[in-house]
Amino acid sequence: MKSARRPISWWPVGLIAASVTLLLLITSNRYGYHRDELYFRLLADHPQWGYADQPPFTPMLVRLGIEAFGDTLWAIRAPAALILGLTAVVAALIAREAGGGRAAQTIAASAAFGAFPLSAAHVTSTTSADLLVWLGVLFFTIRALLWDRPRAWLGAGVVAGLGLYNKHLVVILLLCLGAALLLAGPRSALRSRHLWAGAALALLIGLPNLIYQMLNGFPQAEMAAAIAADKGGESRRMLLPMQFALLTLPPVWIAGIVAVLREPRLRVLRAVAVAYPLMLLLVLVTAGQPYYPVGLLLGLLAIGAVPVERWATGRAGRKALVAAGVLVTSAAGVLTSLPVIPADRLAGSLPIAVNQTIADQLGWREYVWQVASVHAVLPEADRRRAVLFTGNYGEAGALDRYGPSLGLPGVYSGHNELHRYGPPPESRTVVIAVLQAEPDRASAMLGACQTRARLHNSLGVENEEVGARVYLCRISEPWSAVWPRLAHFS
Repeated sequence: MKSARRPISWWPVGLIAASVTLLLLITSNRYGYHRDELYFRLLADHPQWGYADQPPFTPMLVRLGIEAFGDTLWAIRAPAALILGLTAVVAALIAREAGGGRAAQTIAASAAFGAFPLSAAHVTSTTSADLLVWLGVLFFTIRALLWDRPRAWLGAGVVAGLGLYNKHLVVILLLCLGAALLLAGPRSALRSRHLWAGAALALLIGLPNLIYQMLNGFPQAEMAAAIAADKGGESRRMLLPMQFALLTLPPVWIAGIVAVLREPRLRVLRAVAVAYPLMLLLVLVTAGQPYYPVGLLLGLLAIGAVPVERWATGRAGRKALVAAGVLVTSAAGVLTSLPVIPADRLAGSLPIAVNQTIADQLGWREYVWQVASVHAVLPEADRRRAVLFTGNYGEAGALDRYGPSLGLPGVYSGHNELHRYGPPPESRTVVIAVLQAEPDRASAMLGACQTRARLHNSLGVENEEVGARVYLCRISEPWSAVWPRLAHFS
């Protein structure tokens, strides 16, 4: 098919991409580390092809930031800010591939200001890079199908293979797109040697990470099962409602679904729309997280920007309505995702109510000080034999980040990958443990335990750490016997 694509609107698209990146950089030092960032910082000290709960890309991205800019919060968050800017550009390019002009490309790029993309990029999560990967796969898929460019399947394979180093969720996208091609067509694409060459490229590029999983007994499958068991019920209840809260302007991605199903020129892309309900069904059955389909939604939003542009062309009232919708939803995204409200005013606020990510950035220094106060009153003999143990990786990461300056000993945890970094030396028989467990459970885990403190923060913000107990325990068994039963995934 001869290309009839509109020119790339670099000014509005570039301005949006630069603005979202700059906004993330400006606000990156407010509040504090997110629990996942504290965990990634720990993993960054142990580079390898994969971890028990994830591939290596995001921890290595954190290491890159630290090596380039120092061990600071800003350094950890800077790469993710750049990634979201690139995501905005790729969303605009998808709108262009679908026939969109300046307005459509602008609407597509502005989706980067949605609550979920902003939140994911602000705290450097695996999802920020995953959005870019999924959009990259969709970009090349649309080029292959809409413009009859079969070599584009090779590009999709390269992007998917690289994406396997960040998150294995891209496999879900590939499976759903493949099933949708089989169900809705064009089935001729499945006979393309370029498509299968792209699939082979994805497998070849991602092979080292997949080999790591095989050699270690597929720990991420165990991780997925643990998440489903722990959060499956809530995830299933929230799956459909969350689809309308993840991005700006839900009517636009709905328009994208309608367009590829009804418009003759775009019907060749119908598999992209059919892949969405297939993905919802897959996520529902497997009790996956409600945000898993967000990358596909973002691609559908970029396509939907094209009919929205046509709908508003030449009509001032409709243009104003679309512009107002973009501005209002973008402002809501900033308010509910970024640290724009002073920390001492967050308790009881709307952002705290709707976004747990904000709460999980608060209180870490105070929690470490409270643990340090327990350590400080130990007799000298006990301090020499003391070690720290935590129930989750956020606590472990916070104690590793702030504990050395307070004279605290090394920290260990049984949570996810951190279990592999233990056990502590056998001589460390005095344990200061931070656990959500009740005293009898703590004693069953670590020997005789006494509560010495309970975590709290002066901001009055409820998060996962508030109420956790700080125990003083004395283990009565060797660590080699205790350590295996402390492993847990979540």
